[in-house]
Amino acid sequence: MISIEEARNEMGRIAFNPEIELVSLFDLTGRVLAEEIVSKINMPPFDKSAMDGYAFSSKDKSEKFKIIEIIAAGKLPLRKLGIGECSKIMTGAAIPAGADRVLKVELTKEEDGYMIPTGKEPVKNICYIGEDIEKGDIILKKGVMLDAAPIGLIASMGLDKVKVYKKPVIGLITTGTEIIEPGLPLEDGQIYNSNAYSLYIQLTKAGAIVRYAGIIGDDREKTKEIISNTVANSDMLIISGGVSMGDFDFVPEVLKEIGIKIHFDRVAIKPGKPTTYGTIDNKVIFGLPGNPVSTFVITEVFVKNMLYRMMAYEYNPFLLSGVLKNGYKRGKSGRASYIPVIYKNGLVSIPDYHGSAHLGAMADANALLLIDKGVNEIIKGAKVDVRQI
Repeated sequence: MISIEEARNEMGRIAFNPEIELVSLFDLTGRVLAEEIVSKINMPPFDKSAMDGYAFSSKDKSEKFKIIEIIAAGKLPLRKLGIGECSKIMTGAAIPAGADRVLKVELTKEEDGYMIPTGKEPVKNICYIGEDIEKGDIILKKGVMLDAAPIGLIASMGLDKVKVYKKPVIGLITTGTEIIEPGLPLEDGQIYNSNAYSLYIQLTKAGAIVRYAGIIGDDREKTKEIISNTVANSDMLIISGGVSMGDFDFVPEVLKEIGIKIHFDRVAIKPGKPTTYGTIDNKVIFGLPGNPVSTFVITEVFVKNMLYRMMAYEYNPFLLSGVLKNGYKRGKSGRASYIPVIYKNGLVSIPDYHGSAHLGAMADANALLLIDKGVNEIIKGAKVDVRQI
């Protein structure tokens, strides 16, 4: 059995060379940028008004200003301002020649075609050309995970497609004769398949293409056949169940038989001790325990990091700092332990949690609390960092 850090180090030895593809804007969510984006334009591309108001010269000390034109956003000014003149201007519209300030409409009144200032403000209310981005600026670096803001930024540059790393294909298998799919009648001794569906969501949210190969019963030859076929058509294989110490837990043996090198099959982590990790031809194989919380935790702690590496993304889980609302004790401290917790308004609450099969506690949680090896107790009111999930 190896430590969590040793497991991470072992998994870090494999290197990936992800392929690149050109993808349109609407399909960029969750993708990892494979090129540096350099601006070909200034942003804003011209001096523009930050307010609805009136453009005029701050040097002009007139008491009222004749409105010589109305400038709508998207329309160019047609007139240059003279003494005692202004232009009525909309937010985003280009500043006319002769103006260096916009007085917002709330500090003015109009009478007989004139604007009369009714107040003053210290700001000029002008967004100047290139003040956000200058032509030639690097606006996004390679390796950025794309979501709403960076995708909007790409669109603002006029680009409709960019290069991103391809999504890894993950083959997903559930094992166990006692496992049946939701929607079927439940017979004595059977349980519904929850792992495939929670794993599917975890992995697709992280950016993978997941291909579910179904449930394999406790049949050694069938297990070998389906695993072999799935490995051949995937970048990563995840097998839920069949990796513990029972008579029918022969997944690790089958993996070895088809040429997969097993790097470890026990980790000093709770839940998830019987986790198997192997490789073949630069492909990755994870054998996960069958208990649903174990599966969730190992995917969060180990699998997601590997998945992101396959997309050339440097993943760092988001940590939240808080105060433990209720204390925590445990009898054994020989393994590091991740427990589901609820983080809200700076307080960390530990729900009623019965162990690795208690999926209900996991459903209530929005974070994981790491209890280090050798720690038996964390007192109420202690400051803790939790991993957002």
